[in-house]
Amino acid sequence: VVISSQSSLYICGFLLSFSFTEQYKVVGPADPVFAVASEDVILPCSVKPNISVFRSDLYEDHEDRNTIQIQSYRGRTKLIHQELQRGNASLKLSSVQVSDEGRYKCFIQSKSWYDDTTVNVRVEDGFDHSGGLHLQCESEGWYPEPDLQWLDSEGISLSSETTEKHRNTDRFSVKHTITVYERDSKIHCRVKLRHHMLETLINTSKY
Repeated sequence: VVISSQSSLYICGFLLSFSFTEQYKVVGPADPVFAVASEDVILPCSVKPNISVFRSDLYEDHEDRNTIQIQSYRGRTKLIHQELQRGNASLKLSSVQVSDEGRYKCFIQSKSWYDDTTVNVRVEDGFDHSGGLHLQCESEGWYPEPDLQWLDSEGISLSSETTEKHRNTDRFSVKHTITVYERDSKIHCRVKLRHHMLETLINTSKY
């Protein structure tokens, strides 16, 4: 089982060592999986009909052997070992971050068989254990690349914690995240390009 995001982020995985003698299918959820930032989420993935996908040589002291896993996922993923014997290869992702949002692929492969499924993870902003509220603002379809700003209720600029930009053919998309610690405030996300501007207001008292 290998579960990866659109950007080919390696989370954990193994290959089956036996051959299938009948038709099997890897299945996942039909709808997006919603997660709350700072909490845990299960990424469903299983083989139908049920068959064990457990590989004992990939575990040491009942811990996942995932030493080649990328750093941002290190220590935050876990397979449910007892469920693997029932064909359930679902993955637990702990301490969800806004940046975890995206499409993940789960694929299972043996010597003579291969199938996969995609899990679409949507992350909802929420207060973490330190009282911070994680906010994400995204806009697409711009040319050239626009400026994205966070502003507090007084119009003072706030620094983004993470910034992403992508170019699809001749159009740009931008995505910024921020954490705020005041529950009773209003935060503005503003995207500007020359004389064009889009703005949305987030009332943190609703969270």
